[in-house]
Amino acid sequence: MGWLGLDDTDTLDEGCTTHAFDDLLRHLPSDVEVGTARLVRLWPFASGRTRGNAAVSVELLTKNEAALMEHLEDWWQTSLVHLKGQHSISHHSSRQQQSTDPGMVWFSHQPDESAYWMTVRGEVKQRDLPIPDKEWGGLGCIGAIAAAAWPKHHSTWEGIAWRETSSPNTPRRVCEKTLKDIDEWPDTFLSRDPRRGVSLIAPRGPSPVLLGVRATSESTASAALSSLLESQDTEQASSFRIFQTNQASGDHLDGTRRVTIESVDVVRERKHATIQSSDGAMIAYAEGGPINRLARWLQPGDVVDVRGLHDPQGSLHIEQMKLVSAKARQRVRPSCKMCDVRMKSMGANQGIRCPKCREQHADAWIELEPEPPYLDWIEPPATHRRHLARPLEWGVPETRFEP
Repeated sequence: MGWLGLDDTDTLDEGCTTHAFDDLLRHLPSDVEVGTARLVRLWPFASGRTRGNAAVSVELLTKNEAALMEHLEDWWQTSLVHLKGQHSISHHSSRQQQSTDPGMVWFSHQPDESAYWMTVRGEVKQRDLPIPDKEWGGLGCIGAIAAAAWPKHHSTWEGIAWRETSSPNTPRRVCEKTLKDIDEWPDTFLSRDPRRGVSLIAPRGPSPVLLGVRATSESTASAALSSLLESQDTEQASSFRIFQTNQASGDHLDGTRRVTIESVDVVRERKHATIQSSDGAMIAYAEGGPINRLARWLQPGDVVDVRGLHDPQGSLHIEQMKLVSAKARQRVRPSCKMCDVRMKSMGANQGIRCPKCREQHADAWIELEPEPPYLDWIEPPATHRRHLARPLEWGVPETRFEP
């Protein structure tokens, strides 16, 4: 019995970590019992991450661990080691180019969950993580260890299918009618964006993945995947597998911050909003939709609750936000009690007067209640959320773990 983890095999030319892992699991010795495959998303800002930022792991049961290690060593040398040093990010991406550095680990006993929490919430070095009983490769061992340590307190499921190798760069063909039907199932989520009619289950760039359908239960993920693959309007898949995942868990966030706004600066070309607050800098990107709109509406003195991730420069990238209180945006003169007509100033320090009945009163103002664009918690559109983001319709959880 033990835990196998793998990470950092995503390349633009020939693979992704889930595909490499599926291939590995399908070729294990026949006497090895394979548990549920696990897909674990990690800290999005990790300096060495590849495009998917997802590691994989599985529990394996064997009576001959030594023979299994020999098999894994041979598989590493013949099927994985050659992936090192390949491009994992398109040259057209704004991100710094990063070459793959695959890593695979084996633990005879599952590592402590603290390894997962550190890695899903921040940058870590391998020296800070548990030492595997056996390891292969380089930087990818960090994600592999974290995936093996994932405690799956809150999990969802994803059914992933991979394409035939003969058509890796052709447009994907997935049945739109079946996808619309599946999107209405109560246990599926983030299958399509109904506002734009955009599928959210099929990647658009070069990748062996045909589709990945997400659900809150294993049975629904399996049924949805089968429905899509059985449709004549969906292209033939080479293989498929159901993964238990930390997607939509919100595990990457460490709680809610209540902050007071000090200033808001909007970039005119893109309409990104940079906010200075009592808790430091915060960013609301234009793609954030409601988040960005509320951010641009805010003024100094307003108070908001925010949830998000700090980037390496210390700025909080807002993922969810709620207005707590807002300063008045406008003030007006009171109305005459007799005529119900707005009173006007008679001059500096001379009071106010009704323009109709000429009634006079001491100088006075009425502050109008602000009219914010949103009053409850808000989040970006489905197409611009992180894999880890927990949908607001599931509730805003309290912090579950402090690393």
